[in-house]
Amino acid sequence: MLTALLIFIPLAASVVVLATKPFLAKFISFSVSLAVLAVSLVTAFQFDKTQGTQFALNLPWVTSLGINFSVGIDGISLLLVLLTTVLMPGIILSSFRDTSKPSSFYSLMLLMQSAMIGVFVSLDGFLFYIFWEVALIPIYFICLGWGGENRGRITLKFFIYTLTGSLFMLVALIYLYFKTPGQHTFAIQALYDAGHLLSSTQQALVFVALFLAFAIKMPIFPFHTWQPDTYTVAPVEGTMLLSAIMLKMGIYGVIRWLIPMVPLAVKTWGGVALSLSVIGIVYASCIAIVQKDFKRLIAYSSIAHVGLISAGLMTLTVVGMQGAMIQMVSHGIVVFGLFYVVEIISDRAKTRDLSQLGGIRNVAPLLATVFMVIMLGSVALPITSGFVGEFLLINSLVQYKLWIGVIAATTMILGAVYMFRTYQKVMSGETNGVTALVNDLSHYERLVLFPVVILIVLIGIYPGPLLDISEAAVKNLLSIYPDLTAVVK
Repeated sequence: MLTALLIFIPLAASVVVLATKPFLAKFISFSVSLAVLAVSLVTAFQFDKTQGTQFALNLPWVTSLGINFSVGIDGISLLLVLLTTVLMPGIILSSFRDTSKPSSFYSLMLLMQSAMIGVFVSLDGFLFYIFWEVALIPIYFICLGWGGENRGRITLKFFIYTLTGSLFMLVALIYLYFKTPGQHTFAIQALYDAGHLLSSTQQALVFVALFLAFAIKMPIFPFHTWQPDTYTVAPVEGTMLLSAIMLKMGIYGVIRWLIPMVPLAVKTWGGVALSLSVIGIVYASCIAIVQKDFKRLIAYSSIAHVGLISAGLMTLTVVGMQGAMIQMVSHGIVVFGLFYVVEIISDRAKTRDLSQLGGIRNVAPLLATVFMVIMLGSVALPITSGFVGEFLLINSLVQYKLWIGVIAATTMILGAVYMFRTYQKVMSGETNGVTALVNDLSHYERLVLFPVVILIVLIGIYPGPLLDISEAAVKNLLSIYPDLTAVVK
Protein backbone atom coordinates (compact mmCIF):
# COMPACT_ATOMS: atom_id res chain seq x y z
CA MET A 1 0.00 0.00 0.00
CA LEU A 2 2.83 2.40 0.84
CA THR A 3 4.42 1.83 -2.57
CA ALA A 4 1.14 2.62 -4.31
CA LEU A 5 0.75 5.81 -2.25
CA LEU A 6 4.19 6.99 -3.33
CA ILE A 7 3.08 6.75 -6.96
CA PHE A 8 -0.55 7.82 -6.82
CA ILE A 9 -0.41 10.77 -4.40
CA PRO A 10 1.65 12.96 -6.76
CA LEU A 11 -0.19 11.54 -9.78
CA ALA A 12 -3.60 12.50 -8.39
CA ALA A 13 -2.25 15.83 -7.18
CA SER A 14 -0.96 16.67 -10.66
CA VAL A 15 -4.53 16.50 -11.96
CA VAL A 16 -5.84 18.59 -9.08
CA VAL A 17 -3.14 21.23 -9.44
CA LEU A 18 -3.82 21.54 -13.17
CA ALA A 19 -7.36 22.66 -12.32
CA THR A 20 -6.27 24.88 -9.43
CA LYS A 21 -6.07 28.66 -9.45
CA PRO A 22 -2.51 29.78 -10.27
CA PHE A 23 -1.73 31.45 -6.92
CA LEU A 24 -2.59 28.21 -5.04
CA ALA A 25 -0.75 25.80 -7.34
CA LYS A 26 2.70 26.16 -5.81
CA PHE A 27 1.49 25.82 -2.23
CA ILE A 28 -0.56 22.72 -3.00
CA SER A 29 2.36 21.21 -4.88
CA PHE A 30 4.79 21.90 -2.06
CA SER A 31 2.37 20.42 0.49
CA VAL A 32 1.92 17.31 -1.66
CA SER A 33 5.70 16.88 -2.00
CA LEU A 34 6.00 17.01 1.80
CA ALA A 35 3.23 14.42 2.13
CA VAL A 36 5.03 12.09 -0.29
CA LEU A 37 8.26 12.66 1.65
CA ALA A 38 6.45 11.66 4.85
CA VAL A 39 5.20 8.44 3.20
CA SER A 40 8.74 7.61 2.03
CA LEU A 41 10.12 8.17 5.53
CA VAL A 42 7.46 5.89 7.01
CA THR A 43 8.44 3.31 4.39
CA ALA A 44 12.11 3.68 5.31
CA PHE A 45 11.44 3.25 9.05
CA GLN A 46 9.34 0.14 8.41
CA PHE A 47 11.85 -1.32 5.94
CA ASP A 48 13.70 -4.44 7.07
CA LYS A 49 17.21 -4.11 5.66
CA THR A 50 17.86 -7.85 6.01
CA GLN A 51 14.98 -8.81 3.72
CA GLY A 52 14.42 -8.55 -0.04
CA THR A 53 11.54 -6.83 -1.80
CA GLN A 54 8.93 -5.41 0.59
CA PHE A 55 5.70 -3.38 0.42
CA ALA A 56 4.87 -5.31 -2.76
CA LEU A 57 1.63 -4.88 -4.69
CA ASN A 58 0.78 -7.15 -7.61
CA LEU A 59 -2.52 -6.52 -9.41
CA PRO A 60 -3.63 -7.99 -12.75
CA TRP A 61 -3.60 -5.37 -15.49
CA VAL A 62 -3.59 -6.88 -19.00
CA THR A 63 -3.89 -10.54 -18.09
CA SER A 64 -4.00 -11.77 -21.67
CA LEU A 65 -0.47 -10.41 -22.21
CA GLY A 66 0.90 -11.28 -18.79
CA ILE A 67 1.16 -7.63 -17.72
CA ASN A 68 0.61 -6.82 -14.05
CA PHE A 69 0.74 -3.66 -12.01
CA SER A 70 3.56 -5.10 -9.92
CA VAL A 71 5.58 -2.81 -7.64
CA GLY A 72 7.77 -3.26 -4.60
CA ILE A 73 10.74 -1.81 -2.77
CA ASP A 74 14.10 -3.29 -1.85
CA GLY A 75 17.21 -1.54 -0.56
CA ILE A 76 18.27 -0.33 -4.00
CA SER A 77 14.84 1.08 -4.78
CA LEU A 78 14.45 2.66 -1.36
CA LEU A 79 17.56 4.84 -1.63
CA LEU A 80 16.39 6.28 -4.94
CA VAL A 81 12.84 6.77 -3.72
CA LEU A 82 14.23 8.66 -0.73
CA LEU A 83 16.46 10.75 -2.99
CA THR A 84 13.44 11.66 -5.14
CA THR A 85 11.14 12.52 -2.27
CA VAL A 86 13.79 14.45 -0.33
CA LEU A 87 14.74 16.63 -3.29
CA MET A 88 11.25 17.34 -4.70
CA PRO A 89 10.18 19.77 -1.93
CA GLY A 90 13.42 21.68 -2.46
CA ILE A 91 12.95 21.77 -6.24
CA ILE A 92 9.40 23.05 -5.85
CA LEU A 93 10.40 25.56 -3.18
CA SER A 94 13.20 26.87 -5.39
CA SER A 95 10.58 27.81 -7.98
CA PHE A 96 8.62 30.08 -5.61
CA ARG A 97 8.96 33.12 -7.85
CA ASP A 98 7.07 34.59 -10.78
CA THR A 99 6.47 31.56 -13.01
CA SER A 100 4.23 31.75 -16.03
CA LYS A 101 1.34 29.29 -16.10
CA PRO A 102 2.08 27.93 -12.61
CA SER A 103 -0.78 25.43 -12.61
CA SER A 104 0.61 23.66 -15.69
CA PHE A 105 4.19 23.95 -14.44
CA TYR A 106 3.59 22.35 -11.05
CA SER A 107 1.23 19.75 -12.48
CA LEU A 108 4.02 18.59 -14.80
CA MET A 109 6.50 18.46 -11.92
CA LEU A 110 4.21 16.26 -9.81
CA LEU A 111 3.51 14.00 -12.79
CA MET A 112 7.24 13.58 -13.28
CA GLN A 113 7.74 12.73 -9.62
CA SER A 114 5.10 10.02 -9.86
CA ALA A 115 6.69 8.54 -13.00
CA MET A 116 10.22 8.56 -11.59
CA ILE A 117 9.14 6.79 -8.42
CA GLY A 118 7.25 4.33 -10.64
CA VAL A 119 10.47 3.54 -12.49
CA PHE A 120 12.29 2.83 -9.23
CA VAL A 121 9.65 0.46 -7.84
CA SER A 122 8.39 -1.40 -10.94
CA LEU A 123 8.62 -5.19 -10.87
CA ASP A 124 7.06 -5.70 -14.28
CA GLY A 125 9.01 -4.99 -17.47
CA PHE A 126 6.12 -3.40 -19.34
CA LEU A 127 5.16 -1.25 -16.35
CA PHE A 128 8.79 -0.18 -16.04
CA TYR A 129 8.75 0.90 -19.69
CA ILE A 130 5.48 2.82 -19.25
CA PHE A 131 6.81 4.81 -16.30
CA TRP A 132 10.11 5.33 -18.14
CA GLU A 133 8.28 6.91 -21.08
CA VAL A 134 5.80 8.87 -18.96
CA ALA A 135 8.72 10.55 -17.16
CA LEU A 136 9.92 11.91 -20.52
CA ILE A 137 6.67 13.74 -21.27
CA PRO A 138 6.60 16.29 -18.41
CA ILE A 139 10.30 17.13 -18.60
CA TYR A 140 9.96 17.70 -22.36
CA PHE A 141 7.15 20.20 -21.83
CA ILE A 142 8.90 21.83 -18.85
CA CYS A 143 12.00 22.46 -20.97
CA LEU A 144 9.96 23.49 -24.01
CA GLY A 145 7.56 25.79 -22.15
CA TRP A 146 9.89 27.43 -19.64
CA GLY A 147 13.35 26.96 -21.15
CA GLY A 148 15.76 29.51 -22.58
CA GLU A 149 16.97 30.46 -26.01
CA ASN A 150 16.76 27.83 -28.78
CA ARG A 151 14.77 25.59 -26.46
CA GLY A 152 12.66 24.16 -29.28
CA ARG A 153 15.58 22.74 -31.23
CA ILE A 154 17.53 21.59 -28.18
CA THR A 155 14.54 20.00 -26.46
CA LEU A 156 13.60 18.15 -29.64
CA LYS A 157 17.13 16.72 -29.82
CA PHE A 158 16.84 15.55 -26.22
CA PHE A 159 13.44 14.00 -26.91
CA ILE A 160 14.64 12.14 -30.03
CA TYR A 161 17.75 10.83 -28.28
CA THR A 162 15.82 9.54 -25.29
CA LEU A 163 12.91 8.15 -27.30
CA THR A 164 15.28 6.28 -29.61
CA GLY A 165 16.98 4.64 -26.65
CA SER A 166 13.61 3.77 -25.17
CA LEU A 167 12.55 1.99 -28.35
CA PHE A 168 15.68 -0.19 -28.20
CA MET A 169 14.75 -1.06 -24.62
CA LEU A 170 11.17 -1.92 -25.59
CA VAL A 171 12.39 -4.24 -28.35
CA ALA A 172 14.69 -6.01 -25.87
CA LEU A 173 11.91 -6.41 -23.29
CA ILE A 174 9.46 -7.77 -25.86
CA TYR A 175 12.10 -10.21 -27.13
CA LEU A 176 12.68 -11.46 -23.58
CA TYR A 177 8.92 -11.63 -23.02
CA PHE A 178 8.58 -14.17 -25.84
CA LYS A 179 11.45 -16.14 -24.35
CA THR A 180 9.87 -16.45 -20.91
CA PRO A 181 9.21 -20.11 -20.05
CA GLY A 182 5.58 -21.28 -19.87
CA GLN A 183 2.93 -18.60 -20.13
CA HIS A 184 4.56 -15.39 -21.36
CA THR A 185 4.82 -12.62 -18.80
CA PHE A 186 6.66 -9.36 -18.16
CA ALA A 187 7.29 -10.22 -14.48
CA ILE A 188 10.83 -9.23 -13.60
CA GLN A 189 11.88 -12.66 -12.33
CA ALA A 190 10.52 -14.32 -15.47
CA LEU A 191 12.49 -11.87 -17.61
CA TYR A 192 15.61 -12.64 -15.55
CA ASP A 193 15.07 -16.35 -16.17
CA ALA A 194 14.49 -15.78 -19.88
CA GLY A 195 17.65 -13.74 -20.20
CA HIS A 196 19.66 -16.40 -18.42
CA LEU A 197 18.49 -19.03 -20.92
CA LEU A 198 19.67 -17.07 -23.97
CA SER A 199 22.83 -17.93 -25.85
CA SER A 200 25.84 -15.64 -25.55
CA THR A 201 25.03 -14.01 -28.90
CA GLN A 202 21.40 -13.41 -27.94
CA GLN A 203 22.44 -11.99 -24.59
CA ALA A 204 24.88 -9.67 -26.37
CA LEU A 205 22.09 -8.28 -28.56
CA VAL A 206 19.86 -7.69 -25.54
CA PHE A 207 22.81 -6.10 -23.73
CA VAL A 208 23.38 -3.63 -26.58
CA ALA A 209 19.70 -2.66 -26.76
CA LEU A 210 19.32 -2.10 -23.02
CA PHE A 211 22.70 -0.45 -22.61
CA LEU A 212 21.91 2.09 -25.33
CA ALA A 213 18.72 3.12 -23.56
CA PHE A 214 20.39 3.45 -20.18
CA ALA A 215 23.61 5.03 -21.48
CA ILE A 216 21.67 7.79 -23.25
CA LYS A 217 19.66 8.54 -20.13
CA MET A 218 22.69 8.77 -17.80
CA PRO A 219 24.42 9.90 -20.14
CA ILE A 220 27.88 8.42 -20.71
CA PHE A 221 30.36 9.01 -23.51
CA PRO A 222 29.68 9.08 -26.47
CA PHE A 223 25.90 9.24 -25.90
CA HIS A 224 26.13 12.50 -23.94
CA THR A 225 25.82 15.12 -26.68
CA TRP A 226 22.23 16.05 -25.84
CA GLN A 227 23.05 16.74 -22.19
CA PRO A 228 25.06 20.00 -21.99
CA ASP A 229 22.68 21.93 -24.26
CA THR A 230 19.57 20.56 -22.53
CA TYR A 231 20.88 21.24 -19.02
CA THR A 232 21.87 24.77 -20.06
CA VAL A 233 18.65 25.75 -21.80
CA ALA A 234 16.24 24.09 -19.33
CA PRO A 235 14.73 26.15 -16.49
CA VAL A 236 16.61 25.51 -13.27
CA GLU A 237 13.83 23.25 -11.96
CA GLY A 238 14.04 21.15 -15.11
CA THR A 239 17.83 20.96 -14.85
CA MET A 240 17.51 19.84 -11.24
CA LEU A 241 15.02 17.14 -12.16
CA LEU A 242 17.19 15.94 -15.04
CA SER A 243 20.52 15.93 -13.24
CA ALA A 244 19.63 15.12 -9.64
CA ILE A 245 16.99 12.44 -10.23
CA MET A 246 16.18 11.54 -13.83
CA LEU A 247 19.68 10.46 -14.85
CA LYS A 248 19.59 8.02 -11.91
CA MET A 249 16.89 6.18 -13.85
CA GLY A 250 19.57 5.12 -16.33
CA ILE A 251 21.95 3.95 -13.61
CA TYR A 252 19.11 2.15 -11.87
CA GLY A 253 18.22 0.45 -15.16
CA VAL A 254 21.75 -0.95 -15.37
CA ILE A 255 21.56 -2.23 -11.81
CA ARG A 256 18.02 -3.60 -11.79
CA TRP A 257 17.58 -4.83 -15.35
CA LEU A 258 20.80 -5.06 -17.35
CA ILE A 259 23.27 -6.74 -15.00
CA PRO A 260 21.04 -9.55 -13.63
CA MET A 261 19.18 -10.09 -16.88
CA VAL A 262 22.07 -10.87 -19.25
CA PRO A 263 24.99 -11.83 -16.99
CA LEU A 264 27.06 -13.55 -19.70
CA ALA A 265 26.90 -10.49 -21.93
CA VAL A 266 27.78 -8.23 -19.01
CA LYS A 267 30.77 -10.44 -18.27
CA THR A 268 31.85 -10.29 -21.93
CA TRP A 269 31.02 -6.72 -22.90
CA GLY A 270 30.99 -4.93 -19.55
CA GLY A 271 34.63 -4.01 -20.07
CA VAL A 272 33.67 -1.98 -23.16
CA ALA A 273 31.04 -0.11 -21.16
CA LEU A 274 33.56 0.45 -18.38
CA SER A 275 36.12 1.82 -20.84
CA LEU A 276 33.57 4.24 -22.33
CA SER A 277 32.71 5.41 -18.84
CA VAL A 278 36.36 6.08 -17.96
CA ILE A 279 36.91 7.93 -21.24
CA GLY A 280 33.89 10.04 -20.39
CA ILE A 281 35.35 10.92 -16.98
CA VAL A 282 38.51 12.41 -18.48
CA TYR A 283 36.80 13.92 -21.53
CA ALA A 284 34.03 15.69 -19.60
CA SER A 285 36.43 16.92 -16.91
CA CYS A 286 38.75 18.44 -19.51
CA ILE A 287 35.83 20.11 -21.30
CA ALA A 288 34.56 21.47 -17.98
CA ILE A 289 37.88 23.14 -17.30
CA VAL A 290 37.60 25.38 -20.38
CA GLN A 291 33.93 26.31 -19.99
CA LYS A 292 33.00 29.98 -19.60
CA ASP A 293 29.31 29.42 -18.90
CA PHE A 294 28.78 28.58 -15.22
CA LYS A 295 25.78 26.32 -15.80
CA ARG A 296 27.38 24.48 -18.71
CA LEU A 297 30.45 23.78 -16.58
CA ILE A 298 28.31 22.05 -13.95
CA ALA A 299 26.62 20.06 -16.74
CA TYR A 300 29.95 18.66 -17.91
CA SER A 301 31.03 17.94 -14.34
CA SER A 302 27.88 15.83 -14.00
CA ILE A 303 28.92 13.71 -17.00
CA ALA A 304 32.28 13.05 -15.31
CA HIS A 305 30.69 12.00 -12.02
CA VAL A 306 28.18 9.72 -13.74
CA GLY A 307 31.00 8.14 -15.73
CA LEU A 308 32.69 7.15 -12.49
CA ILE A 309 29.46 5.63 -11.17
CA SER A 310 28.95 3.65 -14.38
CA ALA A 311 32.57 2.41 -14.37
CA GLY A 312 32.28 1.24 -10.76
CA LEU A 313 29.10 -0.67 -11.55
CA MET A 314 30.79 -2.59 -14.33
CA THR A 315 33.41 -4.00 -11.96
CA LEU A 316 30.57 -6.27 -10.73
CA THR A 317 31.75 -6.07 -7.14
CA VAL A 318 29.85 -5.35 -3.95
CA VAL A 319 32.24 -2.46 -3.26
CA GLY A 320 31.67 -0.98 -6.70
CA MET A 321 27.91 -1.27 -6.55
CA GLN A 322 27.70 0.05 -3.01
CA GLY A 323 29.87 2.95 -4.11
CA ALA A 324 27.49 3.57 -7.00
CA MET A 325 24.49 3.56 -4.67
CA ILE A 326 25.94 6.05 -2.19
CA GLN A 327 27.35 8.21 -4.99
CA MET A 328 23.97 8.39 -6.72
CA VAL A 329 22.53 9.86 -3.55
CA SER A 330 25.47 12.20 -3.04
CA HIS A 331 25.55 13.35 -6.66
CA GLY A 332 21.83 14.04 -6.61
CA ILE A 333 22.12 16.25 -3.53
CA VAL A 334 25.30 18.03 -4.64
CA VAL A 335 24.28 18.74 -8.23
CA PHE A 336 20.89 20.00 -7.02
CA GLY A 337 22.71 22.48 -4.78
CA LEU A 338 25.19 23.51 -7.48
CA PHE A 339 22.55 24.25 -10.10
CA TYR A 340 20.53 26.24 -7.58
CA VAL A 341 23.56 28.34 -6.67
CA VAL A 342 24.13 28.96 -10.38
CA GLU A 343 20.51 30.08 -10.73
CA ILE A 344 20.73 32.42 -7.72
CA ILE A 345 23.87 34.09 -9.04
CA SER A 346 22.71 34.34 -12.66
CA ASP A 347 19.32 35.72 -11.56
CA ARG A 348 20.96 38.48 -9.55
CA ALA A 349 23.93 39.24 -11.81
CA LYS A 350 21.99 38.66 -15.06
CA THR A 351 24.86 36.60 -16.47
CA ARG A 352 26.46 33.15 -16.21
CA ASP A 353 29.69 34.25 -17.90
CA LEU A 354 32.47 33.44 -15.42
CA SER A 355 34.67 36.22 -16.80
CA GLN A 356 32.09 38.83 -15.75
CA LEU A 357 31.66 37.56 -12.19
CA GLY A 358 33.84 38.00 -9.13
CA GLY A 359 33.91 39.27 -5.56
CA ILE A 360 30.49 37.88 -4.63
CA ARG A 361 31.75 36.75 -1.22
CA ASN A 362 32.19 40.43 -0.32
CA VAL A 363 28.49 41.16 -0.74
CA ALA A 364 26.96 37.71 -0.12
CA PRO A 365 29.14 35.88 2.46
CA LEU A 366 26.47 33.30 3.34
CA LEU A 367 26.01 32.37 -0.32
CA ALA A 368 29.79 32.04 -0.67
CA THR A 369 29.96 29.76 2.38
CA VAL A 370 27.15 27.52 1.20
CA PHE A 371 28.67 27.31 -2.27
CA MET A 372 32.01 26.34 -0.73
CA VAL A 373 30.51 23.41 1.20
CA ILE A 374 28.58 22.14 -1.82
CA MET A 375 31.68 22.50 -4.00
CA LEU A 376 33.76 20.50 -1.50
CA GLY A 377 31.15 17.75 -1.71
CA SER A 378 31.53 17.80 -5.49
CA VAL A 379 35.34 17.42 -5.33
CA ALA A 380 35.02 14.60 -2.77
CA LEU A 381 36.72 16.20 0.20
CA PRO A 382 36.83 13.83 3.21
CA ILE A 383 33.87 14.19 5.61
CA THR A 384 31.63 15.12 2.68
CA SER A 385 29.18 12.78 0.96
CA GLY A 386 31.14 12.84 -2.29
CA PHE A 387 34.21 11.30 -0.68
CA VAL A 388 32.41 8.16 0.51
CA GLY A 389 31.07 7.20 -2.91
CA GLU A 390 34.16 8.13 -4.91
CA PHE A 391 36.46 6.28 -2.51
CA LEU A 392 34.45 3.06 -2.88
CA LEU A 393 34.17 3.44 -6.66
CA ILE A 394 37.87 4.12 -7.21
CA ASN A 395 38.71 1.28 -4.81
CA SER A 396 36.64 -1.13 -6.91
CA LEU A 397 38.30 0.10 -10.12
CA VAL A 398 41.81 -0.26 -8.68
CA GLN A 399 40.99 -3.84 -7.70
CA TYR A 400 39.58 -4.44 -11.19
CA LYS A 401 42.66 -3.05 -13.00
CA LEU A 402 45.18 -0.72 -11.42
CA TRP A 403 45.71 1.48 -14.46
CA ILE A 404 41.97 1.97 -14.95
CA GLY A 405 41.61 2.95 -11.30
CA VAL A 406 44.44 5.48 -11.67
CA ILE A 407 42.83 7.07 -14.74
CA ALA A 408 39.42 7.16 -13.06
CA ALA A 409 40.94 8.81 -10.00
CA THR A 410 41.86 11.81 -12.14
CA THR A 411 38.25 12.86 -11.73
CA MET A 412 39.16 14.04 -8.22
CA ILE A 413 42.15 16.02 -9.48
CA LEU A 414 40.48 17.51 -12.54
CA GLY A 415 37.31 18.14 -10.54
CA ALA A 416 39.30 20.12 -7.99
CA VAL A 417 40.88 22.13 -10.82
CA TYR A 418 37.67 23.31 -12.45
CA MET A 419 35.64 23.70 -9.27
CA PHE A 420 38.25 25.70 -7.32
CA ARG A 421 38.97 27.85 -10.37
CA THR A 422 35.25 28.50 -10.69
CA TYR A 423 34.95 29.43 -7.02
CA GLN A 424 37.90 31.78 -7.39
CA LYS A 425 36.41 33.49 -10.44
CA VAL A 426 32.92 33.80 -8.97
CA MET A 427 33.49 34.48 -5.29
CA SER A 428 37.00 35.87 -4.85
CA GLY A 429 38.54 39.17 -5.90
CA GLU A 430 36.89 42.55 -6.03
CA THR A 431 33.26 43.15 -6.84
CA ASN A 432 32.41 44.85 -10.11
CA GLY A 433 29.44 46.54 -11.67
CA VAL A 434 27.78 43.19 -12.34
CA THR A 435 28.21 41.66 -8.88
CA ALA A 436 28.14 44.70 -6.57
CA LEU A 437 24.37 44.51 -6.13
CA VAL A 438 24.13 40.72 -5.64
CA ASN A 439 22.06 40.08 -2.52
CA ASP A 440 22.74 37.32 0.00
CA LEU A 441 20.47 34.32 0.42
CA SER A 442 16.78 34.98 1.04
CA HIS A 443 14.70 33.00 3.55
CA TYR A 444 13.33 30.75 0.79
CA GLU A 445 16.81 30.11 -0.54
CA ARG A 446 18.10 29.23 2.91
CA LEU A 447 15.26 26.73 3.34
CA VAL A 448 16.39 25.06 0.12
CA LEU A 449 20.17 25.16 0.57
CA PHE A 450 20.70 24.62 4.30
CA PRO A 451 19.30 21.04 4.17
CA VAL A 452 21.64 20.36 1.23
CA VAL A 453 24.66 21.46 3.27
CA ILE A 454 23.52 19.40 6.26
CA LEU A 455 23.02 16.26 4.16
CA ILE A 456 26.42 16.62 2.45
CA VAL A 457 28.19 16.75 5.80
CA LEU A 458 25.98 14.22 7.57
CA ILE A 459 26.35 11.55 4.87
CA GLY A 460 30.07 12.23 4.72
CA ILE A 461 30.48 11.68 8.45
CA TYR A 462 28.00 8.84 8.89
CA PRO A 463 27.17 6.98 5.64
CA GLY A 464 26.50 3.69 7.43
CA PRO A 465 22.68 3.78 7.44
CA LEU A 466 22.50 4.34 3.67
CA LEU A 467 25.03 1.60 2.95
CA ASP A 468 23.16 -0.75 5.29
CA ILE A 469 19.90 -0.17 3.43
CA SER A 470 21.32 -1.24 0.07
CA GLU A 471 23.84 -3.90 1.15
CA ALA A 472 21.54 -6.93 1.27
CA ALA A 473 19.86 -6.03 -2.03
CA VAL A 474 23.23 -5.50 -3.74
CA LYS A 475 24.60 -8.83 -2.55
CA ASN A 476 21.41 -10.59 -3.58
CA LEU A 477 21.47 -9.04 -7.04
CA LEU A 478 25.10 -9.99 -7.62
CA SER A 479 24.47 -13.59 -6.63
CA ILE A 480 21.31 -14.31 -8.62
CA TYR A 481 22.99 -16.54 -11.16
CA PRO A 482 26.14 -18.68 -11.08
CA ASP A 483 27.31 -17.00 -14.29
CA LEU A 484 27.45 -13.64 -12.57
CA THR A 485 28.62 -14.91 -9.19
CA ALA A 486 31.70 -16.33 -10.88
CA VAL A 487 32.91 -12.84 -11.83
CA VAL A 488 32.04 -11.11 -8.56
CA LYS A 489 35.29 -10.18 -6.86
